[in-house]
Amino acid sequence: MGRIVDLCGEVAAVAEEGGEGFVLPPDAWARLRADWSDEDIEDALGLVHDSLLQSELVEAADSLSARLVELLGTWGEGEAWAAAVEGHAALSTDVIRQLVHRVDRLEEILDAFRDQKGPERVGFDRLQRRLMDQGIEHEMRPDWERNGGPPDEQDG
Repeated sequence: MGRIVDLCGEVAAVAEEGGEGFVLPPDAWARLRADWSDEDIEDALGLVHDSLLQSELVEAADSLSARLVELLGTWGEGEAWAAAVEGHAALSTDVIRQLVHRVDRLEEILDAFRDQKGPERVGFDRLQRRLMDQGIEHEMRPDWERNGGPPDEQDG
């Protein structure tokens, strides 16, 4: 395994981006052929290319997800949530729910790749709670609210 990692490192150092992925200059290819088969070199080129694409994908997904967490989090506020439930938001609550579900899963995955802390999630987490409680808001209130007010007001 260590040898292929060494080959990938050498390939990454000299590879150039071509029309269909990475290519090696002829002199680098000839030098690597002294120790490696053409198949191994091509495999290393593919691995290096895939690794670069994965890094770019993670970076783009991280940026997009952070913006969506921020945007969706705005519906976590009371007035914005009420407007969404009443149908006055640009997106329906069903679309918001679907986006929140997908972005939450994306955030879980991105946490494995991030070197730093993810985006601020206060509004986003509040929105998730509102979505979970939608339709059962009455049951989610404290007992004293459902029974007419705080305990001291009920006794008098």
